[in-house]
Amino acid sequence: MIGFQPYETFQLLIETGGVDRTNTLLCAACDAYARRSKPTQTEMEQFAVLSQRLFPAAGPAARAKAAATLGRSDNLSPELEELVVRHLGDDLAEFLVTAPKLSEGTMLKVISANDVTLGAALARRSDISNAVLGRLFQMNSRKVYRALATNTSIVPRGPYLSALARSAQMDHQVAWSLAARDDFDAALLAPAFFDLNETDRLKVIAGFARRATPEAPIKRTLEQLSVATGELTRALMKLFSENRRPEITRLLHQITGLDEVRCGQIAHDNSGAALFVVLRAFGCTVQDGLKVLIHATSHDEDRSKALATFSEMFETVSVDATAYLMSAWRGEVNLLDMTKPEYKPFEADRRRIPVPQTRERNPIVDQAIEALARIGAKAS
Repeated sequence: MIGFQPYETFQLLIETGGVDRTNTLLCAACDAYARRSKPTQTEMEQFAVLSQRLFPAAGPAARAKAAATLGRSDNLSPELEELVVRHLGDDLAEFLVTAPKLSEGTMLKVISANDVTLGAALARRSDISNAVLGRLFQMNSRKVYRALATNTSIVPRGPYLSALARSAQMDHQVAWSLAARDDFDAALLAPAFFDLNETDRLKVIAGFARRATPEAPIKRTLEQLSVATGELTRALMKLFSENRRPEITRLLHQITGLDEVRCGQIAHDNSGAALFVVLRAFGCTVQDGLKVLIHATSHDEDRSKALATFSEMFETVSVDATAYLMSAWRGEVNLLDMTKPEYKPFEADRRRIPVPQTRERNPIVDQAIEALARIGAKAS
């Protein structure tokens, strides 16, 4: 077997040579096995028997060193995996992430110890079986959910999609990771909207584009106030032009029913994403809405690009969809209803949703926006 002496000789050395000799033999045996490119089945079985006798007789430091050496092998049987897991010590989490392959049994045994650090390490692997994935979600750990949210080899669907969406509502790091993924329905991140950055907020809104939504509890209230949309846009335009954010906060609180803290976030959101939702929910058209957004958004060189994105969103995101999004902010709806077949967007439509950070400037749109800005300035 790969140059080893017969098993009986090793056993004799263990019994008569003391711990130091055993330590040397164990490290040498694991190094020789790790260097073996492709041991036969017989050699694997012989080494498993040998190592199971050497590990218990060796000292703690030698066991950890030998386990680390053995862990580099591409030819670990479940029995050898168990030895590595049992004796590796502080480096176990890294091994669980980087090991070329791990058996399902080994993963389940690690999870059974209910160690969230080790569970989070397993959650980063690309070869997780359904049984292992189910047990990881059952750990109900923030560390594990954060690792799962970044693991793009796991397709979020069914109960796993629901679990990740719920976790995003409670943990902003999970929300950030899910927002960065192209395979996650950004609309499900609506409750975490104000924890996201500007680009990801636009992704959430774009997730509602060309999409049916359930009935929003706030819709009737908005319809009753929609007759005053013109007065609302003029008032907001004037207040934003004079930078009277506290008064904007109070106005939004009165007309939306959102708490004042949330309305303050909307009033101070220089990206305009949150304000767009309110304006569209009240039925604002692209022309009236952009007049307000011009005064509310940051005045820098990227403003025309952002306003061009909002211009398209006024066309693609319906009033009902933004009303539903506002109801999500109020905690009145179950966002997981959006996973039902009747509320899923068509894939062809999803590909047409604008991505703000990659859009090219359109001179015609820029000219229209600047014209609206001049109109808005005169009106204010």
